[in-house]
Amino acid sequence: MKVFVAGGAGYIGSVTTELLCDAGHEVVVFDNLERGYQAAIDPRAKFVQGDLRAKEDIQSALLAERPAAVIHFAAYIEVGESMKDPLPFFENNVCGSLNLMSAMVEAGCAKLIFSSTCATYGSPEKMPMDESLPQRPESVYGESKLLCEKIFRWGQEIHGIECVFLRYFNASGATKNYGEAHLPESHLIPLVLQVAQGKREQIFIFGEDYDTHDGTCVRDYIHIKDLAQAHILALKPGIKGNFNLGNGDGYTVKEVIKVCREVTGHPIPAKVQPRRPGDCTALIADAAKAHSELGWAPQYADLKTIVQSAWDWHQAHPDGYSS
Repeated sequence: MKVFVAGGAGYIGSVTTELLCDAGHEVVVFDNLERGYQAAIDPRAKFVQGDLRAKEDIQSALLAERPAAVIHFAAYIEVGESMKDPLPFFENNVCGSLNLMSAMVEAGCAKLIFSSTCATYGSPEKMPMDESLPQRPESVYGESKLLCEKIFRWGQEIHGIECVFLRYFNASGATKNYGEAHLPESHLIPLVLQVAQGKREQIFIFGEDYDTHDGTCVRDYIHIKDLAQAHILALKPGIKGNFNLGNGDGYTVKEVIKVCREVTGHPIPAKVQPRRPGDCTALIADAAKAHSELGWAPQYADLKTIVQSAWDWHQAHPDGYSS
């Protein structure tokens, strides 16, 4: 089918575009290149430069392309940034999504797969986290994603647009061609690997007094290829609703650093700093619904496999996409 990928020049969007092309889909990437890279767009995809905040950009693109489905990745994603400067997150994430929904209605596009987040839950009441948990975001970023879900739910209710909300845990790893190159970088695995690359002197550990076996926070890391595959499975007719995406296993910050040392052969010095406000002790997914309803079966769940794929990409692309 023809699939329209908003934000296809970003990290997850680039890998999903690659896998969509591999699967024989016709792909149109829509991106403003503000935080994405044209070099990250699979050459088999058509590229349309535009901004979701500009209503006429997305309307003209969807009316021209008439895709069967839209996959929506276009958003600001940094939690810390959202708490310092909230308004751009509402303008970009929420207003952009509102423009997208309006344009989908006008173009008669009846399927949406939305890149959401476990941050919509806030601090969980139970672990692992399933979709029955109340959504009580504790950041502007999480709130912006929840507002988008609400907009799309009403689009489904009133206009019949089939909506899928994929709530990610920690996306990580790379394919041979596409990897993680945020500026600035804030995700743990690429930050640790930057020490091995000589770009940082050390990695900071924010708190080692959490109620875990080594005192550091636990997170659920999911390989980017497994994450992208869930989007392709969600294209099937009749699939709708919300799905948590994670491996169901958690690794502490110290365990991630240890695996990065093993993979890179670098000592990777680490320094403990005070806790950061808002960091949860553990966030681990219960993805049983995705397994049963999407038929999703992660193939790259091992942390060493995830880190090795990221390291291979960073070694081949030492300056990210700027090279």
